[in-house]
Amino acid sequence: TRAGQKIREQYADTGGFTDHVFAVTALLGFQFIPRIRDLPSKRLYLFDPAACPKELKGLIGGKIRDRLIAANWPDILRSVATMASGAMPPSQLLRKFASYPRQHELAVTLREIGRVERTLFIIDWLLDADMQRRAQIGLNKGEAHHALKNALRIGRQGEIRDRTSEGQHFRMAGLNLLAAIVIYWNTKHLGQAVASRRREGLDCSPNLLAHISPLGWAHLLLTGEYRWPKKA
Repeated sequence: TRAGQKIREQYADTGGFTDHVFAVTALLGFQFIPRIRDLPSKRLYLFDPAACPKELKGLIGGKIRDRLIAANWPDILRSVATMASGAMPPSQLLRKFASYPRQHELAVTLREIGRVERTLFIIDWLLDADMQRRAQIGLNKGEAHHALKNALRIGRQGEIRDRTSEGQHFRMAGLNLLAAIVIYWNTKHLGQAVASRRREGLDCSPNLLAHISPLGWAHLLLTGEYRWPKKA
């Protein structure tokens, strides 16, 4: 959950794609939708590969170890409860599994669950053009947010050169505040523009508004010095 909203879908680029992430997001109750560039090279996993039609044999990577999932299911549920309650972030749990010198049994189980979820996702992705469109829109918004922050970091070409962790924290906090100010200003004036159009009887349907973003900065003068006066 973020900002009081229940996440239903999480979009990511190829770099965010692993079987473990597929498993954790599914267990937490939302769908992971990555944009996989090398999709044709990915293999599907089945509970019974022998029953697969011969035309699809080349796409099958192996068998799902369902007995392993069943044997470790209570521990998987406890891990999910730990993440859902906020006692441990999912990223911390995955790092913990990765730190073991040999693969932890729960990590292997998560991988098997992730293979099930990834197989289902690939099938849905190939058949659902609307899912592909939603993912592209979601990724475009994320990239636009990064682009705005890069534009605001004009003084140091996007580099954070502060040597102390406190200085780095303040630098990033200032950048986040600047981005929030731009987004707030844009949102306020977009709302006024939409209200004006509605008063004039012009089309402001939700389908059109869905393509509007408050992340633009071409109309703003970003150069200058940002000062943070201290309170008396």
